[in-house]
Amino acid sequence: MHASISKENQRQKIADLEAEIERLQGELGDGKDAEAIVKRHIKLLHDYNEVKDAAQTLIGRLAAWRETTIRQIHKDYDLEDRD
Repeated sequence: MHASISKENQRQKIADLEAEIERLQGELGDGKDAEAIVKRHIKLLHDYNEVKDAAQTLIGRLAAWRETTIRQIHKDYDLEDRD
């Protein structure tokens, strides 16, 4: 047995799905090509790594100034060892 769906219900379902596709495409970059998305992602990773490196340098200097280990500084400030 097949459930019958009226033509109007089918049209509404199609319209709902098309609206959902449009919304999701907007969230993904509004039609940007894959290369642009990858370039942006790489730039963001580069920026993140620069900030992380600067923070690790400061933590290292603080540890030296306090004559302790970097691990202890992480513990003192509730910093995690992972990214």
